[in-house]
Amino acid sequence: MTKKRVFLGKQGEELARAHLQKQGYRILEQNFRTRLGEIDLVAEDNGTLVFVEVKARSGRTYGSPFDAITYAKRVQISKVALEYLGRNNKHENAARFDVVSVSLADTTHPEIEIIKGAFELSYG
Repeated sequence: MTKKRVFLGKQGEELARAHLQKQGYRILEQNFRTRLGEIDLVAEDNGTLVFVEVKARSGRTYGSPFDAITYAKRVQISKVALEYLGRNNKHENAARFDVVSVSLADTTHPEIEIIKGAFELSYG
């Protein structure tokens, strides 16, 4: 991955984190990693545990950031989420998967969109 893409991803995550906090989310973890993969943010929203995937784009050349959430990516995120639930003894908690799109085409006015409940738990 190029330095530019890494920087774009980190910038997108920070903007998403700040935006979610303004929306009332409580951030519990950032970049939760396991041997199975990573979840960008783990948060709580009105008592619901939320696993958040952040997708940032500098333009629309490669489509919407939401287009990057493939079935394989949903399965991977689901597996990491199940591991998080197990490690933290939270299997009884209500949970959902949100996706945050950060468009940095105009760096002075980034567009941030949240899709709550963007997908269901996927087992593959």
